[in-house]
Amino acid sequence: MISTLSRKHDFDAVYDSQKLFRLILEATSNPGRAVDIKGLADKMRGGCPGFLAVAQTLLDNETGFNACGDRPLAEEIASLTLAGEEGLQTADFIFVGERDAIRLAIGSAKCGTLTDPHKSATVIIRDDGPPAYRAVVSGPGVDGARTAPVTETMREAVAYRDAQGYEYPQGIDLIFISDAGALTAFPRLTRMEEV
Repeated sequence: MISTLSRKHDFDAVYDSQKLFRLILEATSNPGRAVDIKGLADKMRGGCPGFLAVAQTLLDNETGFNACGDRPLAEEIASLTLAGEEGLQTADFIFVGERDAIRLAIGSAKCGTLTDPHKSATVIIRDDGPPAYRAVVSGPGVDGARTAPVTETMREAVAYRDAQGYEYPQGIDLIFISDAGALTAFPRLTRMEEV
């Protein structure tokens, strides 16, 4: 039996992953509404506990990921999940820790095909800016439209994603994670307009 003192992380790969998966589903089902993952993310050690908790939950040895040049993060994700590191164009999940890498990640991410739009990438972005804007969010998962607080990073990333001009129903999913543990999702068909 492994003692908790000898384990690097306290995040349980089964039970905590199930809890976090439900929270991620809640966020993607309610675009623009933040869920709190801090308690689960705090069970991970390292510089990006939110990224590591999400990686542990969503990745496995059959998924590819890219960490946008962050070698320590890439090594930690590969060790935790056994997922393989791939190029930006083929990765299933892209982890963006630096704001200046957002455009490259979104511009390079695979957007699925017309027959298999779900084979697109999910771009997971560290976002520690304060909510500075209010936006109207619409699309699947939103009853009509809702007003949501958004950060500059969210506004910029969603606008850049929309500027790619994907053919319906193609696109990429965006997930934002703050250092305080807020996780907000904007799935590929979600639209956002600043109020």
